[in-house]
Amino acid sequence: MDYKSEKLLNLKNARLEAVLDHYIALCEPAKVTLLDDSPEDAAYVAQRAIENGEETLLATNTHTYHFDGIQDQARDKEHTKLLTSKPVNFGFETNTLDRKTGLDEINVKLKGIMRGKEMFVRLSCLGPSNSVFSLHAVQLTDSAYVAHSENLLYRSGYEAFRNASDDKKEDFFVFVHSAGELDHGVTKNVADRRIYVDLEGGEVFSINNQYAGNSVGLKKLAFRLAIARAHREGWLAEHMFLMGVHGKPGRTTYFSGAFPSACGKTSTAMIPGQSIVGDDIIYARKLDGVVRAVNVEKGIFGIIENVNAEDDPEIFKVLNGHTECIFSNVLISDDGVPYWAGSGVTPPANGGRHYLGQWRPGDKDASGKEILVSHKNARYTIALDSLSNRDPKLHDPQGVELSAMIYGGRDADTSVPVLEALNWNHGVLLGTCIESETTAATIGQVGVRKHNPFATLDFMTVPLAKYVQDHIDFAKDLKTPPRVFVTNYFLKDENGKFLNHKLDKKVWILWAEARVHGEVDAIETPVGRIPKYEDLKRLFKDVFDKDYTQADYDKQFTIRLDAYRAKWARMTNIFSKLDMPEDFVKELKAQCDRLGE
Repeated sequence: MDYKSEKLLNLKNARLEAVLDHYIALCEPAKVTLLDDSPEDAAYVAQRAIENGEETLLATNTHTYHFDGIQDQARDKEHTKLLTSKPVNFGFETNTLDRKTGLDEINVKLKGIMRGKEMFVRLSCLGPSNSVFSLHAVQLTDSAYVAHSENLLYRSGYEAFRNASDDKKEDFFVFVHSAGELDHGVTKNVADRRIYVDLEGGEVFSINNQYAGNSVGLKKLAFRLAIARAHREGWLAEHMFLMGVHGKPGRTTYFSGAFPSACGKTSTAMIPGQSIVGDDIIYARKLDGVVRAVNVEKGIFGIIENVNAEDDPEIFKVLNGHTECIFSNVLISDDGVPYWAGSGVTPPANGGRHYLGQWRPGDKDASGKEILVSHKNARYTIALDSLSNRDPKLHDPQGVELSAMIYGGRDADTSVPVLEALNWNHGVLLGTCIESETTAATIGQVGVRKHNPFATLDFMTVPLAKYVQDHIDFAKDLKTPPRVFVTNYFLKDENGKFLNHKLDKKVWILWAEARVHGEVDAIETPVGRIPKYEDLKRLFKDVFDKDYTQADYDKQFTIRLDAYRAKWARMTNIFSKLDMPEDFVKELKAQCDRLGE
């Protein structure tokens, strides 16, 4: 097959040509299409996704929908494995596989997997182009849906590859994906799904899947490679949003935030009146004595459940507008309109089609449980440029100066709504010790607490002790490290009623922004610094024209010593089994001692 077109040869990239030679010979596609940065190539990919049945046009002609298979609706943790040449003590449970064994297996499975199909070769730039933050990557996939998703989510990198300096030209990640055999546009052999991450080779292999969390290489698969690289090179790759917080008129203060799933990450990044740089992954570096950060992506692959006009007005407006969007695993009515759970819009009485097939209101599964209008993990894929609240520095090659980091969790009975860490190392401790409760399986049952360091445990590719040491070291030569805050939007009273309104997070963030600029004082407690009542009273009045009472404050910001002592006893037990950095051990002991006093 003659795929070495002028488009490829103009890149003058020997490693890229070798990668293509190898995987084209192995996967045996019928056709190879190298995509450049042009609108014409982007349009070609979107059209091919429709032609091969992976996507279908909706009534709004810039919208399409995609269905993943019933067993292909989320990240596959069981079959996602790190390939290692020797055993590694990560300090937590993770799936690993001998590197040679894994590569031998995946090469057998890749043999001929693209026969009769088209291979799309998409070159990408993680982070803004022409930036010290930029990492380059190539995705090889036989799924037009995957290539189309990446066009919305990631900056195209053909020109970045072409203009790379000689010392950087062959430095890029490689992602090889195949949806495998399709049945009506959906992956057929899901039982043979594999996602293997070769840290040493800088390559990821993903087969027999379409769900974007498994198939879109530049998402969490690239994040795993970036974490390992950041560890080697002395910067940070973080599972964080990046947003501009607007305090005083004309002032923008940039915050990042790490939250486990269902703890308010995207909703925080989208707080009304603020500006979003990104909602998922950042790279942070020390430049000229300050921390600067970029959004790795340029789009959002977001959970659509409960996106509605009241809680998420910006996103809801885009989903009902005319900019490009891919809906996945929602209900599609007969007239081509998408519906999803929690949208505030009633689906038609005659139902429509969703991921299980035909659906009507009131349908029940085999156990008699009502089937929702959309899957719990149904998604939307949009470009950030379609949002009116996007930050003007979204594509700035220099990134933004990072003034603060937030760690959030889901906690019904312990953590106050917002507090500030006592110092950087205390902030590292708090980030390492994030806990989040699972949703209760039965009414009244307390959620199970899960420990999720930095909200990154599922993606961590270096031992936890080294990852923590990287964070401690990161601030050692900084005159003013970013402030660190912790939030909890889920505190409840003794009757199980939430003590916070879901919109109150705007006040907590604005208080944190004021702390960064020294405009408000705080009360020092054993677990960190908390707001003063009079400052929150003023903010609630200014932001919501709401009277915030002393009684509300007392309920929300009382330090529940017994609950905090129990939490830090759990943490002490976890970390007593690990060889953690000395500075971390000192900070953990100091935290426990303060509570003991």
